[in-house]
Amino acid sequence: MMREVVFPTGELFLEGILHFPRVEEGARYPAAVVCHPHPLYGGDMQNNVVVAVCDALAARRIAALRFNFRGVGGSGGAHGGGRDERDDTVAALDFLASQPGVDPRRLCLAGYSFGAVVALSTPYPSPAALAVISPPLTENIGAGISLICPTLLVFGERDRIAPPSNLESAGIDLPPGSRIVTLPADHFWWGHEEEVGAEVVAFFQEHTRPS
Repeated sequence: MMREVVFPTGELFLEGILHFPRVEEGARYPAAVVCHPHPLYGGDMQNNVVVAVCDALAARRIAALRFNFRGVGGSGGAHGGGRDERDDTVAALDFLASQPGVDPRRLCLAGYSFGAVVALSTPYPSPAALAVISPPLTENIGAGISLICPTLLVFGERDRIAPPSNLESAGIDLPPGSRIVTLPADHFWWGHEEEVGAEVVAFFQEHTRPS
């Protein structure tokens, strides 16, 4: 089940699409926000990886929200260089947590490429888990990132934009329960979207089991 949504971030409004499992009376589901790749290079919430991850999550009873960052599509404002997009991501998480049927204690965050870097650096207090796909890490980008929840990193072994080898130079300390997965794909994941979705689903399911 999908529906179009609009939610605020500061004085702006962002557009999104909410993917929701078939609702059962009284049920409360884990949920995840999924951030899209770089808007200056054509990235938006219709991206093949973003859509595949959201579809996979909803099919396995995890609600998902994909949305357009500020300045993209019908979202207000202008591109914020990755800084203001963190505020957009916090707003998306807060909006998703407020939806009927969502369990805010089991809220996750995911991102692909530029969206992965935004997700890694978003100061959200207590996500259950984080999944980042093809993060273009460098020593500068990795500096200052402090992860507090189990994190899944998914790389393509043929990725020349965000190669797995960059993780070591970025110097990010991974919390307990984290995992690194490398799959036989390049940065754009054409033909491998289902594999990415399956990895994210399995990781989020592992870390959102009811206590």
